[in-house]
Amino acid sequence: MKEVPIDGESPFESWSKLIEKTMSGYPLTQAITSATRNGREDPWTTVINRLWEVNPLPIDPAELFTTFQQVWLDAFTNPTRLWTLYNEFVQNYTQLMTTETLRMWGLGQESKPLIEPEHGDKRFIAPDWQQNPVFDALKQSYLLAATTLLKTVSGIDGLDEKHRRQLTFFMRQYLDAISPTNFAFTNPQVIHETIASGGQNLVKGMQNLIRDINAGEIKITDTSAFEVGKNLAITPGQVVYRNELIELIQYTPVTEQVHEIPLLFVPPWVNKYYILDLQPQNSFIKFMVEQGFTAYVISWKNPDASMEHISFEDYVSLGPLAALEVIKEITGSPKVNTAGYCIAGGMLAMVPPYLAAKGDETINSVSLIVTALDMQAEVNDFTAFMGEPAVRLAKQQMDVHGYLDSHSMMAVFEIMRANDLIWSNVVNNYLLGKESPAFDLLYWNNDGTRMTRDAHMFFLREICLENGLVKPNKIVMKGVPINLHKIHQDVYAFGAAQDHIVPWKAAWRTTQLTGGSVRFVLGKSGHIAGAASPPQKSHGYWTNEKHTKSADRWLEGAEFHQGGWWSDWVEWIKPRSGGLVVPPSLGSKAYPPIVPAPGTYVLEK
Repeated sequence: MKEVPIDGESPFESWSKLIEKTMSGYPLTQAITSATRNGREDPWTTVINRLWEVNPLPIDPAELFTTFQQVWLDAFTNPTRLWTLYNEFVQNYTQLMTTETLRMWGLGQESKPLIEPEHGDKRFIAPDWQQNPVFDALKQSYLLAATTLLKTVSGIDGLDEKHRRQLTFFMRQYLDAISPTNFAFTNPQVIHETIASGGQNLVKGMQNLIRDINAGEIKITDTSAFEVGKNLAITPGQVVYRNELIELIQYTPVTEQVHEIPLLFVPPWVNKYYILDLQPQNSFIKFMVEQGFTAYVISWKNPDASMEHISFEDYVSLGPLAALEVIKEITGSPKVNTAGYCIAGGMLAMVPPYLAAKGDETINSVSLIVTALDMQAEVNDFTAFMGEPAVRLAKQQMDVHGYLDSHSMMAVFEIMRANDLIWSNVVNNYLLGKESPAFDLLYWNNDGTRMTRDAHMFFLREICLENGLVKPNKIVMKGVPINLHKIHQDVYAFGAAQDHIVPWKAAWRTTQLTGGSVRFVLGKSGHIAGAASPPQKSHGYWTNEKHTKSADRWLEGAEFHQGGWWSDWVEWIKPRSGGLVVPPSLGSKAYPPIVPAPGTYVLEK
């Protein structure tokens, strides 16, 4: 790339003029400048307001204000602690400035950085952040200040763990937003790109910004690279049952014989089912069909305002309960193995106690993938964030349309990984002017489903806030009190070590909550990648055959295995799947095939 010549000016002065010249004729720049001249609004306030409308944070401003009041109150009541932190910061900052100044003068020697980014922080990987003394000083100054502020909020006396986590969460959001990597003048990659391209990256970035504002979301992956039914969710099968809330897909067998007891997969109702059937190389469904299992999956409908009356009981009745009856009729098997992913695992866990009260032993085993039954077992950003103010705010949003918009749910998960899912894309899309890469997991993550108001309020209040699943008989489903200790079936529980939504210790907690035997397996991946973790591309997993009373004890005695947990799960489920038989037909006389997989509900936007 040809660099722009700089004559008699500093790089920053030349670069600033280049930005001004490049952007002055662009339509959005003219519009916001005109707004300023007419006395209506500051130009960057206009842009920020539009970005807020595109991706509003699901945070109650009153809660945010109250939370930060705790910081100032602690500063007045416990000044000694704050003064100690301040002194420590000043000493470190002075040492940093001395070291970097000597480096710029050519007098200093290479030394270990005073502070480094956390493991997995990709913001400062460009060489300039290490090699250029100016940017190295800027990086370390930011990290020192961020660390000091996080210590300030995490050390406040008189807070329980949940409120401490809330304070830390809100502070981290603020610190992530003001990172020097997020601003053009302080990001060396953006400076290099602007000079090398003659400012074309900023022109393209402004085009990307207008595109994302019009689309109502920040583009996080190349959506044109994927299409459901074309290169995603392409495992052959048929929709064999449909009601107002689900389509039930039965997959075409590829082996001469199959295991007698079929499998039912229940995905989260706030996502499309194809997290279990991405591309052929990372499709859980395809893998299981090739292992000789008759597999079924629920595909949830994308509800609209006309379905606001649908309750959580309806999700259970029209979802797994209806699917079980259809599967038994088609296969002739009185038993069905079941698996639930994420929050669908919580729903699935209600079904065995409910059926047991009816004298129904349909369910043969239960597999829970990255599922937390005890919502308070391990405080993380999600559980700390999920308080009464957040529930009230969610209800206010749902009262407008009668459902929870998928973008609102997606925003919750994005702000928990703001650097990876928000700010990295802001830099890539708007400052560097690049297109987001194609990534099937992010495409799926961006393709959510809505949820009816009544059902979601039940989930938030009864399951999340009240933690009703672990309180015997607290939740009543269709007149039946639910007690997880009534689950006498064998249970397979999978947790992910890097899960930011369901901490692995919360997933392990399942081993203490049911009445049957529980096998817990821990993978090295995260919440989403944990489900799409084929053996050939997996980072490995841990197992422990001994029953322990704590998650830490479990990990101390765990054995690490290469490969993926899918293989371990197959070896666990096979002895619980009966003998080998001729594959059942696709559908039956009572439930004939309706349309080929992936069906129609998954295509609804």
